[in-house]
Amino acid sequence: MGFLDKAKSAAEQAATRAKEGVEDVQTKLKLDRAYQDLGRTAFDLMERGELTHERLTPQADEIRRIQAEAAATPGAQATAGANPAP
Repeated sequence: MGFLDKAKSAAEQAATRAKEGVEDVQTKLKLDRAYQDLGRTAFDLMERGELTHERLTPQADEIRRIQAEAAATPGAQATAGANPAP
């Protein structure tokens, strides 16, 4: 195997590893998004009184506190309620 063949093989292996790394990152991003959507749905259900659980209460309280803080900040009204539907 000549130098160019070795270089080509190394480049192909590097490209394969990079592609696998990108796919890994994309999968993790999809999973994070799914968790975010689940959290939004759970919070919305809590706000409507359709879901309660003692482990969710502290996180829901934190969201409410941050929303109130954002609403009290001048210029933040446009984003304070930005809670896309799941």
